[in-house]
Amino acid sequence: MPRPRQPRLTRQLIVETATALIDAEGLPAFSTRRLAAALGVQGPSLYNHFATKDEILDAVADEVTGGVDTSGFASRDWATALREWAWSYRRALTEHPNIVPHLAQGPGRRPAALAMADAVYGGLVRAGWPPARATHIGAALRYFVAGSALGSFARGFVEDPELYAAHYPHLRQAHLLAEHQQSVDEGAFALGLDALLHGLAAEYDRAVGPLGAVESGRSSG
Repeated sequence: MPRPRQPRLTRQLIVETATALIDAEGLPAFSTRRLAAALGVQGPSLYNHFATKDEILDAVADEVTGGVDTSGFASRDWATALREWAWSYRRALTEHPNIVPHLAQGPGRRPAALAMADAVYGGLVRAGWPPARATHIGAALRYFVAGSALGSFARGFVEDPELYAAHYPHLRQAHLLAEHQQSVDEGAFALGLDALLHGLAAEYDRAVGPLGAVESGRSSG
């Protein structure tokens, strides 16, 4: 019988396979040799599409970033847009947490990452934030989202009640956290995001003007 044909090697197939490998095995285990084996090709074949391993990682990171919704910055007030962006960004990263350390290095030359930064910064400046403050806000939210996606707080506690009962009396319920991972982790993110946005709203009111007055003034102008 003839051997089954391998799918034609494309940039998209390489990125999809690399993403699956990184999701399953982690970033330290990823290599071009491992990727080539998963694709059923020789290593040099990859270099017809990507010059280096870092270029592949950049492409994976940008594919993840490309799924983040920044549309609110074109139509909503800055606070609502930030909230929607932060949740969308977190969802994208928590689906692929193993690529987060590479992605968190910054946008570099990655098109989707640069487009996201441009949308966030542009939306904040149009809303009246001074450029330097808009930069700080984008950075602060990125730190917060990336940090929340690196791992689960709830799953960081072992399910051994005796450990806590014997030595850490204030953590006697910690062994139950893993059972409620989603509510704990998402609740913590929601609380932190609310606190950030409330603080930013106070800063905006002090430095720029009341949110409602500024937004209505811009829309009527």
